[in-house]
Amino acid sequence: MCGIALLVSGIRIDLSALSIDSISSSSKIHLAFSLDDLKAALERRGPDSLGTKKLLLSLHSNNSISENSWVSSVNEEPHVLDDGSNISESFAELVFLGATLQLRGVAPLSQPLVDSSGNILVYNGEMFGGIEVGSDDNDTEILMQSLGNCCSCRSQEHKTTCDFNGQGKGSVADVLSVIKGPWAIIYWQVTPSGKFKNPVDPRFLLSSVSPTSPSLQDSDFEVENGTNGIRFWEELSCGIYSMSVDATKSDGIFLGDIKKHEWTNVMLKELIEWERVSIEPEPTQLDFSRSRTLNAEHDINSSSSFSVLAQNVLTALRESMMRRVSLHNIYQAHKETVPVAVLFSGGLDSMIIAALLDQCLDPNYEIDLLNVSFDGESAPDRISAEAGVKELRRVAPLRRWRLVHIDADLSKLTWETKRVLSLINPANTYMDLNIGIALWLAARGEGWMCEEHDNGIDEDKHVNYTSGARILLVGSGADEQCAGYGRHRTKYRHESWLGLHEEMKLDMQRIWKRNLGRDDRCIADSGKEARFPFLDEDVIRTLLDIPLWEVADLDQPSGKGDKKILREVAQMLGLHNAAILPKRAIQFGSRIARESNRKNFGSNRAANQASAGSVASHALVSDSNGTAVAADPCYYSHSFQKPEAVSGVSLVDDIHLV
Repeated sequence: MCGIALLVSGIRIDLSALSIDSISSSSKIHLAFSLDDLKAALERRGPDSLGTKKLLLSLHSNNSISENSWVSSVNEEPHVLDDGSNISESFAELVFLGATLQLRGVAPLSQPLVDSSGNILVYNGEMFGGIEVGSDDNDTEILMQSLGNCCSCRSQEHKTTCDFNGQGKGSVADVLSVIKGPWAIIYWQVTPSGKFKNPVDPRFLLSSVSPTSPSLQDSDFEVENGTNGIRFWEELSCGIYSMSVDATKSDGIFLGDIKKHEWTNVMLKELIEWERVSIEPEPTQLDFSRSRTLNAEHDINSSSSFSVLAQNVLTALRESMMRRVSLHNIYQAHKETVPVAVLFSGGLDSMIIAALLDQCLDPNYEIDLLNVSFDGESAPDRISAEAGVKELRRVAPLRRWRLVHIDADLSKLTWETKRVLSLINPANTYMDLNIGIALWLAARGEGWMCEEHDNGIDEDKHVNYTSGARILLVGSGADEQCAGYGRHRTKYRHESWLGLHEEMKLDMQRIWKRNLGRDDRCIADSGKEARFPFLDEDVIRTLLDIPLWEVADLDQPSGKGDKKILREVAQMLGLHNAAILPKRAIQFGSRIARESNRKNFGSNRAANQASAGSVASHALVSDSNGTAVAADPCYYSHSFQKPEAVSGVSLVDDIHLV
């Protein structure tokens, strides 16, 4: 994975199917993004290769004109996304861009891919199931073969109305619906006949990243995606979209018709609905559950004391981890000493991930545990990380664990803050910014470690170290599915079990928009691929099959009743200390929230009075002396994206539309 983009000019596109309220308000405002700007934004992610493919459509011919343009031999003039005046009215242009962080296959691969029929594919994702990929195969090539066998029907009634009915051909939606794992694709499908069947805006951009507008590059406060308070980017709701290009029904112009397709996989539809088997317990059921939990706490060394339900969750998580770190699928040109790292706070979720990674990764590999602190060794996350790595060394003494201390001073992160602002948009609150900065620093992996020698670790001697791992495991999804947030306890207190279920369902159905797009862009900016074991489809299905009172019991205190099922899993893994740790968000555990409050509001008390977490990050800007000053609102891009899973659905990772 790394990033993909599609730049369309000269086609009048009906965007009504996307249900984007803000598109009409920005239709008269244009940003001057060049093709080189877009390439630079993708190259920023550190891909192994970056390629482009240009497709020209002519109104005077039924055929398309195709032109290759690879980064290694680009000789075209930069294409400017202005008002479209540089494109002839008789032509439309589509430029496909593919940046590849190659983690599979035995031979190097460059995108876009073009098959013998002229179909074009750029793909950004990982297949953890659904389509068989051999240990030496590249998943992009396998996907291209599968899509090449599809019919070109756009009908929802494919099986009864398609021209290929009875010939064993499925639809594109059929193929995409079976993929397990995070993905984003842009696929140009040639029709059998060779014909190409808001207020007007001739520009259309789908992208994993937002290019920098030259008009904003000299700005003291640059969000890199817009000005004048107009929002250009939006997170695209999850699903499969197609655009049909036709010139037969217009007077000398290309028309683009966008359609959203239904998932054809029944399991995915069920996971999107996110309905639990059992929500409200009978008094006897709740009493039995609490009695069993109490007995397990008193007999933590006996495997028989753990519930079958917790065993099922552990099995699902272990299989999820195996799918995400199977090294025979990692591109062999990169045989890092440390192929996989963990975003590590020493808390419950990251400790479970680290322990499972140890069970699934070849013991010869080291494991980097990346910990970010804005308060040196005094930050809560640093303290729990130090304790956590000691517990991991006790549980898995043969593994070489490496705690990477990533220390930061918020007052010195000027350009870094601007960079992260461009990555998190359209998210724009201080909470989003604080989380984004912490994730971005963690993904870079630049810090220090205690000196290692044959007799152990010398904690008094520190050496600089940068993690070379290209895969970063993240615990997103655990709190949403297992009632780990404070608002879950509040909802339960006011509306009991049904209210808790509805709040958790809401969290899962919006996680793609509120969390995953932001987090993925911040991590991918350093050439790393984020993987989310808790958001595996089978893990989500397993948790939904468990009665809610077995997942969480919020009548119990923090550190016991919240994420109850995961605490039992931690006990089964031997993580007895981590199993009782209370929830602590990264912005608080790393102390970046405290430093941000002091910098932008003067104190934590003032920040709390202003509800700092929800204040837009462009509302206050530091001048050259570090003083907070008022600033006009800036707009952020509207980034269209599909992260790892929405209620368990394997969906597109990150696509943007303008």
